[in-house]
Order: sequence, then structure tokens, then C-alpha cells
Amino acid sequence: MDYQSRYAAYQAAIEEYLAALFVEDKPYGKLYESIRYSILAGGKRIRPVLTLEFARLGGIDWHLALPYACALELVHNYSLIHDDLPCMDDDDLRRGKPTNHKVYGETMAVLAGDALQPEAFRLIAQAPGMSAQSRIDAVEVLAKACGADGMVGGQVLDCVYEINDAEGLTTLNRLKTGVMISGAAELGCVASGMDAAMRAQAVEYADQLGLAFQIRDDMLDVVGDEQVFGKPIGSDKEEGKITFVDIKGLDGCAKEVDECTARAKAAVAGWEDHEFLWELAEQMTGRKQ
Repeated sequence: MDYQSRYAAYQAAIEEYLAALFVEDKPYGKLYESIRYSILAGGKRIRPVLTLEFARLGGIDWHLALPYACALELVHNYSLIHDDLPCMDDDDLRRGKPTNHKVYGETMAVLAGDALQPEAFRLIAQAPGMSAQSRIDAVEVLAKACGADGMVGGQVLDCVYEINDAEGLTTLNRLKTGVMISGAAELGCVASGMDAAMRAQAVEYADQLGLAFQIRDDMLDVVGDEQVFGKPIGSDKEEGKITFVDIKGLDGCAKEVDECTARAKAAVAGWEDHEFLWELAEQMTGRKQ
């Protein structure tokens, strides 16, 4: 199967799985409506795709890893809902649509994000076909990726501290964005019981992919097309944030993205079936959204 066909198959399975969540008729139905507004808003689904691909590479039917993949996607969407709030980035658009709090109000947006976190861990705890140890390991991976020493720590660096050098930005980007990408890859390794050596290579691949992803994001905030990018251009500058573009310039950032991509590809170069991962890394290098 070629890259496009495999990616499309992963995306279709992810969308189908997510669409089946939060559909029951409840007296607090507005919460479910708010959650579904965000989790079904589209997007590239890079993180859950990584989970499914590493599960496949580990030798299992990748469909079995859908609960792990979509658990991380729920956490990712909670982070986007909260990131857009007025107390954080105060964004009006996400993926070309009004942000959650613009549609449902700040209170509901906060609660939708709050609900998505435990619901993600419920998906893992109830994942069919996975051993108890696998589910425990998956909980640990996701908790580490999104907790105080992961994504939330990165958000604190972004919102509270003044980071203005390359080393600090690398740490911020690795925590805010990178750990959820490497966590997604690691969840696929956990699902398939991949050995420690390959698991370490998978994490290195995804870590470098995550760094490239965030630097490219910084570039798109300067030169992107708002209609394609799906959110306002120049928001970082308006908020007074220092990004890699300020430190390295666009050409320097492009070079850094290429170097991260090369390191990502090198991490899995010895794998017999690495073509999809290589193509994914290349696609991230020139992405427009």
C-alpha cells in the first residue's frame, strides 16, 4: 500500500472511531455537543496516525491500537480547546472555524477540555484486545506526555515565562508539542509490544519530527496563508512571543527543519519497512497547514 492510501485508511478509521464517541442522549448534552465540535473538526490526525503506524510496524493489526491512538487525540483536542481560551492564546479561529469558546462560551470550553482528559484514559483502560500490562504502560506514556513534565509544563513555559533563546525555545517546543508526538509513537510501540531498542528509535524519530513540526509552525505564523493555515497569521508577534523565526530567521528555520527531518529519518533508517515514516517526515517539512 502506498503512502497516501495508508494515510487515508488510518484517517478514515480514526474519524469513524471518534465519531462514535459522546453520542448518547444525556441531560448535559451540551457538553457532548461541545466536545464533538472540537474532536470532529478535522485536522491531519498526525499523532494518532503515528500510533497506528508504529503498531503496524510492531507486527499487530493496527486497528487494535485505535483506542490508544484516539485517547491521545482526545488529550490533544483538550489542549487545543484550552490553548485558545482568552486566558491563554485568546484565539478566535481553529482549523478555519470559530474556536470552542467562541461557540459554546468559556465555561463550557473549560469543562469540555476537563472532560476529555479522563475520557482519554478510560479509552485506554477499556481497550479490547490489550493486556492489563499494556494498558498500564499506555496510561503511563500518555500521562507523562501530557502532564506537568510534558505538555502542561511546556504550556507554562509558553504562557508564564519569557523564553528568548534557542535553547529555551527547543525545551519549550519539545514539551509543548514534541512530547505528544513522541508519546503517540510510543503508544504504538506499547500496543504492539515492540522491543526496547526499536521503541527508543521510534521515540527519537518522533522527537525530531515534533521539533521540525513546531519550527515549521513558527514559520507558517509569518508566511502562511490564513485560509489554508486555519488560524490567524502573525498571532505570535501580536502576543509578543519570541519564536525560532525571530532568532534564526526564515532561512535558518528552514535549515533547522531540514536537519530535524534528516535526524528523524536516520533514527528509523535501519528498519526494513520505513518508507511511510520517511514520507511522513518529508510531508511535514513542506506543510502549509
